[in-house]
Amino acid sequence: MTNVVGYEVEGRVAVLTIDNPPVNALGIAVREGIVARVDQAAADDNVDAVVLIGAGRTFPAGADIREFDRPTKEPHLLAVVDHLDSIEKPVVAAIHGTALGGGLELTLGCHFRVAAPSARMGTPEVNLGIFPGAAGTQRLPRVAGLDHALELIVLGKPIGAATAKDYGIVDEIVDGDLRAGAVAFAEKVLAENRPRNISSEPREGIGAPEAFAETIEKYRDLANRRMRGQDSPHIAIESVLDGLRMPYDEAVAADRKRFEVCKNSDQSKALRYAFFAEREAGKIPDIGKDVTPRVVETAAVIGAGTMGRGIVVSLADAGLPVKVIEATKDLLDAGLAEIGKLYDGMIKRGRLDEAGKAERMARITGDTDYGALSDTDMVIEAAFEDLDVKKEIFAKLDSAAKPGAILATNTSYMDIDAIAAATSRPADVIGLHYFVPAHAMRLLEVVRGEKSAPDAIATGMALAKKTGKTAVLARVCHGFIANRSRLPLVREATFLVEEGASPEQVDRVLTEWGMPMGPLAVSDLSGLDVSWRMRRSLADRHDPDERYMHLADRMCELGRFGQKAGRGWYVYEEGNRRPVPDPETEAIAIEVAKEQGTERRDISDDEIRERCLYAAINEGAKILDEGIALRASDIDVMWLSGFGYPRWRGGIMFSADEIGLKHIHDRVQAFHAQHGKLWAPSPLLARLAEEGGRFTG
Repeated sequence: MTNVVGYEVEGRVAVLTIDNPPVNALGIAVREGIVARVDQAAADDNVDAVVLIGAGRTFPAGADIREFDRPTKEPHLLAVVDHLDSIEKPVVAAIHGTALGGGLELTLGCHFRVAAPSARMGTPEVNLGIFPGAAGTQRLPRVAGLDHALELIVLGKPIGAATAKDYGIVDEIVDGDLRAGAVAFAEKVLAENRPRNISSEPREGIGAPEAFAETIEKYRDLANRRMRGQDSPHIAIESVLDGLRMPYDEAVAADRKRFEVCKNSDQSKALRYAFFAEREAGKIPDIGKDVTPRVVETAAVIGAGTMGRGIVVSLADAGLPVKVIEATKDLLDAGLAEIGKLYDGMIKRGRLDEAGKAERMARITGDTDYGALSDTDMVIEAAFEDLDVKKEIFAKLDSAAKPGAILATNTSYMDIDAIAAATSRPADVIGLHYFVPAHAMRLLEVVRGEKSAPDAIATGMALAKKTGKTAVLARVCHGFIANRSRLPLVREATFLVEEGASPEQVDRVLTEWGMPMGPLAVSDLSGLDVSWRMRRSLADRHDPDERYMHLADRMCELGRFGQKAGRGWYVYEEGNRRPVPDPETEAIAIEVAKEQGTERRDISDDEIRERCLYAAINEGAKILDEGIALRASDIDVMWLSGFGYPRWRGGIMFSADEIGLKHIHDRVQAFHAQHGKLWAPSPLLARLAEEGGRFTG
């Protein structure tokens, strides 16, 4: 099918233009078109060189992931890449936008590569549970060297054009018109009679693994630390090692067998699900293309505490001028100084330079007068979690902020409708629930109040995109989606310690499942007093028939607030964040258990895993059934981006489907009988279990 690949001749150069919007994905039509047009150029006596370029905003960005679950149609991308070796006329890839995965592999089949300065390229396949399957693991080491190739293949992070040139992947960076520059480069190749660079050579292999032992070990260690529990980076390393010790053709044949196993694995299915779930999260049924976000060219943050400072940095990093409002000049000056320290930390870690800090700090101004907000497009309140305080702030904003300004509250659990009621314009009020640290965490929970206008919600979603965050929509309830669904896991972790498990056993079971930290270590990190304040503020709403977290309260009553206090569930040495088991925790648990009439016993790892995870899944089902979340995959995105749930497990709702809803429902019923009202099974879970259904389709 040649209609998606154009053919024009300029002088002695055939220009083949891939035109398959929106991202020129390498589906079957494109693959067929490339082979046909390259063969046409090879047979054209008027053509001595070929340029392969993409129309629109990008060179082929990668394979069509939707084809992964269908039978592969020939020509496979590998066949296309290998076919380019046989073309005796030089083929130049002209790269703009993003050449990722199969897109980069296609360029490696070409003999030369030129790129626009803004182009980005890489092999992110490990993020989908696979590895470069069109000979990328064989060709990239031959082009870029083993260290650079493993960096791209194992870590899955794209690089810019300048870095790609340093790595030897790109031959020339083209300023100005890329097509004209690529044609000129091809003419230069012909004039200089340059030999074609064939990236499958040498064909006999490129060295013994023993000669690269230090480099190989470095990337094995990085894979273990950054993608713990995930198989694909380690499989990718083995694929690269095949290319060291085997001839090219044998290594590629081994790749194909290994790739199919990888592609069909449970991890790859979960990772592909997560990929599409994040893209689906931005789709809101009643907010289509006809709803235009409001213009946000300036922003303000009320409160320069830990959360407020992170939000300010997030906004300033995105290029927005930000006003910081604090109650007193002293608080304001202290907050601005701490923002400067955040940027100093980035400089120390090599993520920013002094000029970058100066540029961002110049966007940040401060004031103690709400009158300074009269021309601001969006105001984000980040004050203390106290409903009366927030209502007072929004009453002030009602008169201080200009008409049409978005008024957002950064609350993790409070009633946004009650906050909006403090204004005369509840349609302008939304929730923007950031996660700590706000400038680094990817998740932004956009909360839709009963009267939030569609364009206000669209503005919140657009702000997330502008600031590089993943936005998920939630309706109003206590804790919204993220915290409400996670609370049962923390609750059960606490109860399990009261019943006889140790904090280190509970945390070990959850980290072995794939979580980056156990829930009790996380509580120490964030501060046990945060949840304690919330429980006390809701004491009048507590159902006496529901079991209460007495042990967690007792820890706080004893001043065990976590890392900041030097002791919580664990103890911490001065200047060290490593949790150390503390015998005193068990003594406190024994005391509370005696007071509450709780029988202590040996608890199995299986029970810990089931109670923590199934409690969260059951709550997720209730959230979905109540319409707080639009779809099960939105809950999963919250867990992936907000809580570090192992991406290769897809999310808690996807995990539930893989485990089997009937099994989970049976266990939830058993825990309900044993532990009472908090374990009441979700009606949705019960229904799907009976029907043999799934949360995630």
